[in-house]
Amino acid sequence: MSLISEESSPSLSFIENGGGSDKRTAELSRSNRRTVQNLSATSLMRNRSDLKLISRVRWGFMRRMLTNLQEVLLGTKLFLLFPAVPLAVVAHRYGCPRAWVFALSLFGLIPLAERISFLTEQIAFHTGPTVGGLMNATCGNATEMIIAILAVGQRKMRIVKLSLLGSILSNLLFVLGTSLFFGGLSNLRKHQSFDRGQGNMNCILLFLALLCHILPMILRFATAAAGGTVTNATNVLVVHPTRSEDGSDVLFLSRASSFLMLFAYLAFLIFHLFSSRLLLLSSSEEEEEDVYDDNVSDKEEEAVIGMWSAILWLITMTLLVALLSDYLVSTIQDAADSWGLSVAFIGIILLPIVGNAAEHAGAVIFAFRNKLDITLGIALGSATQIALFVVPVTVLVAWAMGIEMDLNFNLLETACLALSILVTSFALQDGTSNYMKGLVLLLCYIVIAVCFFVSNSPSAETITNHTLTKGD
Repeated sequence: MSLISEESSPSLSFIENGGGSDKRTAELSRSNRRTVQNLSATSLMRNRSDLKLISRVRWGFMRRMLTNLQEVLLGTKLFLLFPAVPLAVVAHRYGCPRAWVFALSLFGLIPLAERISFLTEQIAFHTGPTVGGLMNATCGNATEMIIAILAVGQRKMRIVKLSLLGSILSNLLFVLGTSLFFGGLSNLRKHQSFDRGQGNMNCILLFLALLCHILPMILRFATAAAGGTVTNATNVLVVHPTRSEDGSDVLFLSRASSFLMLFAYLAFLIFHLFSSRLLLLSSSEEEEEDVYDDNVSDKEEEAVIGMWSAILWLITMTLLVALLSDYLVSTIQDAADSWGLSVAFIGIILLPIVGNAAEHAGAVIFAFRNKLDITLGIALGSATQIALFVVPVTVLVAWAMGIEMDLNFNLLETACLALSILVTSFALQDGTSNYMKGLVLLLCYIVIAVCFFVSNSPSAETITNHTLTKGD
């Protein structure tokens, strides 16, 4: 989840540069800081810890350790899913059915992903809003990045592309659609509006990412159509792949595009962290009204664990995510065969929905509270982060590992991405929301889900091998 794109961004540069010196400025800075840290998906998933018993422990070290354990492991409403983590390890160790290992790993990732976001926020309390915002922008979709990199290491490029594409589609259509639909139903008598500039900025960046996906696919089709296909003396069709047909040009274009996508994402972060100071001054009254809504507690949150403890827990949770992600990648084909589903359906539909359930629930809850700017920050911000940061990083990491990965996600997948971005852009262009827009987005997601449920589209390598075999 990326909260950089929500209303938190204008306050970051204001706080860092000192702002004004009067009391009004200090209060506004505090209120915006509360918006950054309190109004997040992880804050909605937190269980308020009762530390009365722990406070009676005499030894300070033991008291701090028990406090950290209670805040990290029991401080979330998803703590009931933590047993899935050791159960997945045991199932893998003792040779249980691989579909069970996949299911347990999938459920175990839900609380781990939510705790990574929580620990990132805890570190942000100690480091300040700018560093915290950058950490959130980097670690917001750590689970997706770890799964992608591990799948690259196992040379399962199909799974890499499906999981990344599924995360983008899930945020654009499922998360945003569900939020707008239920938010509209719960606020039928209220005018629902949001910052149109925020949606436009994210949509422009998503169109940039779409262009970087479409061009490698078009280049491959164009060079294949122009490639040499001749008939020999025995009237057998022989395919002579050109330099472009062997994928070298597509690979070069994909890597160059990845650098440009990372540059665009870096510029996006700089714009929101340092270049939005005037937005705070022009919209201070509206932001103050939003922050002090009667549905949100006026109590300002504080860090519940120390910075170094949060860093150690963050490393531990990341390692556990990496372990379960490795189980997930290695057993996804067995789960697909066991359940009678295609790998495409599991990668595009099931993985994103279950893996990011905590963030999805947070976005819906904020929509219920008529805080659509935060909802858009969760859904669009996460989709933008995956498209412009996680995808190009995965391509470049594969290059560093000596593995060829391009941005050609195949025709069906790329068409679904393009249509999803177009529908989302049209739905957000007027800056207003209602349940009908959410319903349309949900129906689009259901159509895509049915498409991948009934169709197991082959990978580009399979198509190429089939063509060459047919030519021989």
